[in-house]
Amino acid sequence: MNLINMDAENRVVLNVGGIRHETYKATLKKIPATRLSRLTEALANYDPILNEYFFDRHPGVFAQVLNYYRTGKLHYPSDVCGPLFEEELEFWGLDANQVEPCCWMTYTQHRDTQETLAVLDRLDLDTEKPSDEEIARKFGFEEDYYKGTLSWWQHTKPKIWSLFDEPYSSTAAKIIGVMSVFFICVSILSFCLKTHPDMKVPVIKSVVLRTAANGTDYTVDKIDTDAHVAFFYIECICNAWFTFEILVRFVASPNKCEFINSSVNIIDYIATASFYIDLLLRKFASHLENADIMEFFSIIRIMRLFKLTRHSSGLKILIQTFRASAKELTLLVFFLVLGIVIFASLVYYAERIQANPHNDFKSIPLGLWWALVTMTTVGYGDMVPKTYIGMFVGALCALAGVLTIALPVPVIVSNFAMYYSHTQARAKLPKKRRRVLPVEPTRGPRLPGQGALPGGLPGPPGMGPQHRRMNAVKTNHPKDMLGIGPKTDENRRNSNIRINGTKTSTEINRQ
Repeated sequence: MNLINMDAENRVVLNVGGIRHETYKATLKKIPATRLSRLTEALANYDPILNEYFFDRHPGVFAQVLNYYRTGKLHYPSDVCGPLFEEELEFWGLDANQVEPCCWMTYTQHRDTQETLAVLDRLDLDTEKPSDEEIARKFGFEEDYYKGTLSWWQHTKPKIWSLFDEPYSSTAAKIIGVMSVFFICVSILSFCLKTHPDMKVPVIKSVVLRTAANGTDYTVDKIDTDAHVAFFYIECICNAWFTFEILVRFVASPNKCEFINSSVNIIDYIATASFYIDLLLRKFASHLENADIMEFFSIIRIMRLFKLTRHSSGLKILIQTFRASAKELTLLVFFLVLGIVIFASLVYYAERIQANPHNDFKSIPLGLWWALVTMTTVGYGDMVPKTYIGMFVGALCALAGVLTIALPVPVIVSNFAMYYSHTQARAKLPKKRRRVLPVEPTRGPRLPGQGALPGGLPGPPGMGPQHRRMNAVKTNHPKDMLGIGPKTDENRRNSNIRINGTKTSTEINRQ
């Protein structure tokens, strides 16, 4: 009898989310400084009638938490989201780093997902129209918005910014976006076509000649060719639009520092400035011999293609994919350089072992070019090994190049698929969701002979504990078998006296 009574006294019942768990008190003491190791009957969530502790938490996660107390091994339930699992562990006072290695990869997947979502937030791929409150917060006049004292410029500035920087915000913004893409394409097409020989006109200069009779005569001579004058007017119109666009976007930008430091905007500054510098050099420095060198810097205008990223989410994802795969690409370049140096040296000495009068590998630097072309599977054929040993080295070089280039490709593809899938999921995600108010559950006052209704409200008189939760009563409990029943105040005081050997001040006053 005493053994059964002691076993019942050492047990504790935990009701987590409506599911009752029963374990020993000693089990909960295995991990100190946690919530379950400090359970006392003085806690507000202890029910003296049912003799159990109630926690309104996730029952599925708690099953793994209780198993951690029993076995010392914390496993991750596959049917629970990672952030929810972390919140539950934080509530129970457990360290998330104690997850077993077999579940660690599955558990940490949500961290990679959160990093991906954070990157997509920075890319600003959402096409939904923001609310007025979000716009006010973005432009830094939310106080005036709450007071209702927005000025005319504060109303107009976000609209101008949306027209020129958010192509999907309205129909007018789409029209301006199409115009911007049109001028970018025309500018790049003009830049390329003006270098074609058929698009150039000769530069004619009059030359004075002396005749045999000591007279003078005039003739014309072609001294140079220049692009047709139509390309100049096309560039003037395009750069006028680019200048107007960048000035309007700068004036209406919500953050001037971020606008100036943006990589795409820096390209736009330099490309537009190169046109005006070229124009000034043609006007005032055309007589200088090295004035044509400045035309080389006009190649920056080709970089305006990166402005298309503002109009295409796919280009943004592609650029972000290369950023995320920077380590793999760096590793690829390292192995390529290593292989190029090794095989260039090998083929140089392999071609010199046998008699080879038509040796193309006069030096190792020339062999570097051959190794680069071979490892990248291009194969121009301008340099080829002619000895058997050199051919063998060439075969090894080609195989090594194929394997080296193929290794990081799956990583890059998986990164692109990950960003693209998350982008598609975000596009289909509903933006408006019902708000959940953080209301803490409270227990109402309990009168003698009254039960409690759900939510902590007292029930009517006569509604005893047997009507509260019939499924919570255990008929085969050792206390029921001995006829002890639930603890009363007198029994509890007696048990405290037996366990602690002392009486409380309340009991002394009652006596």
